Amino acid sequence: MALRRARAGDLARLAALVASPAVAPFVAYDAAQKVGRALDREGEELLVVEVCGGTVAGGLRLVEVNRRSRIWSIETLMLDPAHRGTGLAAAALRTLARERFASRRAHRLQAEIMAFNVAALHAFTAAGFRREGVRRRAYDRHGTWQDGILVGLIAEDPIPPG
Repeated sequence: MALRRARAGDLARLAALVASPAVAPFVAYDAAQKVGRALDREGEELLVVEVCGGTVAGGLRLVEVNRRSRIWSIETLMLDPAHRGTGLAAAALRTLARERFASRRAHRLQAEIMAFNVAALHAFTAAGFRREGVRRRAYDRHGTWQDGILVGLIAEDPIPPG
């Protein structure tokens, strides 16, 4: 597994993935539009998750929340359904954290996950993120109000092996 910065040639694949029926129900309703613009926006980064010699398996969209304090928010985590259940999402999150903390590009990584997204909650937990709170009934999704689970990882936290 490797993480790399997305290039213009990756946008169509990532936008299609995040808009697909297998991914869209688990991410923000406007995630496809935001992924498509992430290469051109200051304070945002789009990363590609690669496996098996360059096969695109997913991606991450990051937003710089606070430059001075080096806080980055993981706004979109998307994984091709063919790679679900393999530990790839957790591996990508661990790799991201190790790289960002070692380079001092980040002091804190954070995310908000809809409570029904059990797979994402598991991946973040397996990568060492801690549950920090709940935004109750924050999102009108799937015909009902959904909680948002806040998770975070700081540079001093241990990152599990893997």
